[in-house]
Amino acid sequence: METLANLMVGFGVAIQPLSLLLMTVGLLLGLAIGVLPGLGGTAGVALLLPLTVLVPPEVAIIFLAAIYWGALFGGVITSVLFAIPGEPWSVALIFDGYPMARQGKAGLALATAFLSSFIGIVIAAFFFVVAAMPLALFALRFGPPEMFCIMLLAFSTFVGLGTGHPVKTLASTAFGLLLTAAGLDVVTGMPRLTFGTIQFLNGFHFVPVTIGLFGIGEILVDAEDRFTSEEELKQRIQAKVGWKDVVEGMIEIKKFFPQTVAASIMGFFVGVLPGTGATPASFLGYGLAKQYSKNPEKYGHGAIEGIIAPQSAANSAGCGALLPMISLGIPGSPTAAVLLAGLYMWGLWPGPRLFMEQPVFVWGLIASLFLAGTVCLLICLLGTPMLASIMRIPWGLLTPIIVIACFVGSYVMRNLMFDVWVTLIFGIVGYGMKKAKYPLAPLAVALVLGDMTERFLRQSLIMSDGSFGIFFTRPISAVFMIVAIFLFALPAFKYFRARMKTGGEAAQA
Repeated sequence: METLANLMVGFGVAIQPLSLLLMTVGLLLGLAIGVLPGLGGTAGVALLLPLTVLVPPEVAIIFLAAIYWGALFGGVITSVLFAIPGEPWSVALIFDGYPMARQGKAGLALATAFLSSFIGIVIAAFFFVVAAMPLALFALRFGPPEMFCIMLLAFSTFVGLGTGHPVKTLASTAFGLLLTAAGLDVVTGMPRLTFGTIQFLNGFHFVPVTIGLFGIGEILVDAEDRFTSEEELKQRIQAKVGWKDVVEGMIEIKKFFPQTVAASIMGFFVGVLPGTGATPASFLGYGLAKQYSKNPEKYGHGAIEGIIAPQSAANSAGCGALLPMISLGIPGSPTAAVLLAGLYMWGLWPGPRLFMEQPVFVWGLIASLFLAGTVCLLICLLGTPMLASIMRIPWGLLTPIIVIACFVGSYVMRNLMFDVWVTLIFGIVGYGMKKAKYPLAPLAVALVLGDMTERFLRQSLIMSDGSFGIFFTRPISAVFMIVAIFLFALPAFKYFRARMKTGGEAAQA
């Protein structure tokens, strides 16, 4: 009853006119930030943080959190429509969202993604309410070995559960990890794989590479297809979009509701872990959905589950990342780290005492999770038909706009022309990989998670004096490691089983 009373106090703060106004403004700003490739919710929150000194802290945190939620929703739009990831966590949506858009189902893909986002936020907010402190304390048991095993599990799902050739999947993953290794060593700070080039000291940033692979690469493939498939062009331009897509999206969510809930719960727990956030949660959600799917071969070709799982997991993780920040003063994501700086700026000290000393602030934030998710869903659904109708613009007019957006998004990330050239080069690389049937998804996962994976591995080996036994002697990491090894070995097991079966049939004949 005390929790319910506190939540009502929080809603009293969240529904105040000033809170509602700044929440709506924050959501709209976040949507715009999410659509623009390379900007990101973290940058948006950081840029607008100084303005929050003009309002009370409980209103300021609602405003900044709304920017974050808006960015989580906004990253969906360019990923689905143009295969350009507006945010790192929206890369997983490209795998099935963009094929759906090319099939004339852009409205359905967008509506389903927005609905999945809302469900993820609501489920995470519920866990936030009932289990804030216990979950935050449990997350402290996850050290570098546990985190490395979680990252490894994300890679293993693509090898063991992917529909492509396992060797090509491994090669794509290795290429992505090689790219993340360029630059300064995460432990010693020494240059590596720079070949004496100053520009390589900064490494290959995720945004320019993925924009090139998925944005420019898709445009090159699309341009080639249009000389051979006029029927596809007609279908894409004449695709009907309306409110029926929203209704159909609700039906699909209902059909896969258990998977949606499971992805949301998993995403929340991943988000609670310090230093993770929405990006690894989205990839894990996608991999687990494929693992338990009755038709895994549909993934990568427009499977609706490939949209529901990563998006619900990402938004749930976004909520979960705030929990250790509030409860323990440990940010669960880069955005949470910026929000933590805001708490110190407002004179608040996160931790268990914050719940007792500043209940209005804490419960106002928790109530805003429910309210901001609902408002953002309504804004997105109202705009879905208009957004999806972009796909009906003639290709000759739309392509130059997309190309310009790709290069601008690459440049604004670090204000380097080097990143523009990286986008162009990896556009050609992406085209070549598609023609050679090398999967881009494992490469994208490696680009996003590579730095974290290496950091956790190096930290774990330092803890154990170089012994890999640390991953098997700690109970939590041992479970994740065994599952990951099993998934890596699964293709070989299937191959030898098929050979034995063929050999047995030949002997009987």
